[in-house]
Amino acid sequence: MIEQSNRQQGVATLLLSAAADFARESKAIRITLATQISNISAQSLYESLGYGKDEEFYHYLFQV
Repeated sequence: MIEQSNRQQGVATLLLSAAADFARESKAIRITLATQISNISAQSLYESLGYGKDEEFYHYLFQV
């Protein structure tokens, strides 16, 4: 999560780019992101960077 005062400055893009570089270097097969359904700005950022929504799986949580 990017602190409110640091948003709209490219911080998230830089972090996601660094994560992608690390994933490639370490031979990872994917990066998985999660965001609130209502967080349209994050979803727009992810999609602008080439991430796609998972249309095959639902994710479930069990609170203990």
